Amino acid sequence: MNRKRGDYDGRLNYASNDSLLPGLYDDVALICLAWACRSDYASLSCLNSRFSLVINSGHLNELRKQLGIIEHWVYMLCDPRGWEAFDPVSQKWTQLPKIPCDECFNHADKESLAVGRELLVFGRELFQFAIWKYNLIDCNWVKCEGMSHPRCLFASGSFGSTAIVAGGSDQNGNILKSAELYDSSTGKWQMLPNMHTPRRLCSGFFMDEKFYVIGGMTNPNDSLTCGEEFDLKTKKWRKIDGMYPNVNRAVMAPPLVAAVANQLYAVEYVTNMVKKYDKENNLWDVLGRLPVRADSSNGWGLAFRAYGDELLVVGGQRGPEGEAIVLNSWNPRSRVKNEVLDWKVLGIKEHAGVFVYNCAVMGS
Repeated sequence: MNRKRGDYDGRLNYASNDSLLPGLYDDVALICLAWACRSDYASLSCLNSRFSLVINSGHLNELRKQLGIIEHWVYMLCDPRGWEAFDPVSQKWTQLPKIPCDECFNHADKESLAVGRELLVFGRELFQFAIWKYNLIDCNWVKCEGMSHPRCLFASGSFGSTAIVAGGSDQNGNILKSAELYDSSTGKWQMLPNMHTPRRLCSGFFMDEKFYVIGGMTNPNDSLTCGEEFDLKTKKWRKIDGMYPNVNRAVMAPPLVAAVANQLYAVEYVTNMVKKYDKENNLWDVLGRLPVRADSSNGWGLAFRAYGDELLVVGGQRGPEGEAIVLNSWNPRSRVKNEVLDWKVLGIKEHAGVFVYNCAVMGS
């Protein structure tokens, strides 16, 4: 081989004195490293220059994808000063670098979305809307290309490396019915056909490889109970009457919904109950109670997300030790008896307040 010691080009290495793991070919060593927890990557990259090159190249992420290795990390903003990532397997919290934004963006309301290996954070800078993205490979923040129609209070969802945003309000307060698609592999946005109805304070999700928008308001006084389904193959929207019968008000959070294994679940704020959507009959069935209260703040400050094959609820609670953010999960495959759901605690963030400003789950 005409290769400098320490370089990594993705090919096999047969020199025992230059191998990633002594006694193993590099392809075997890479598979071993791919099974290591992502939370250990920083420590592994400090072992030697070759480990650092492999990890920083992003090759392990591609290999993990080929092997079907997925770790679900929770990214949260509970303090306006910065984002944190939580690995439920290792129970490790990681402080992300600060976003190099202006102070207006730092303190304004934000929305977030995980797509591919990126965390997108949407907000308002002094003169315009802005999007910052954090990449798992580079581990830093860069300004993302802006949407064709910048917006806030929109519906959003992601599927693989694709994300869709729809509806919301523009900088002048106009309620939108436009939609856009983001491809994290290219970092580009493209316009999609308009929805049937303009709406803001709505929620979005992917189910059965289609994108849905439900809830929201078409003006400051009128709530929407209809939903809309976008077929990525036909590029057409279909209106679904009565898909979300819970009436939203301007003071209420957008619908708290999550799709797991192509089944849709939602939180009813007033009763603190979890419901499941019956796709065949366009109805909602009551399952059981949340592990935290949603009614005290009209659904704000609480996160309800898909976490692999489970549902995740992230909320604050007060106890003898003070305030803490608690992450609870429930597997829909488990039995429900007398409206009791078997929630398990994934993690606790002590002394973090009781309000979750933003939350996203990334599987990588």
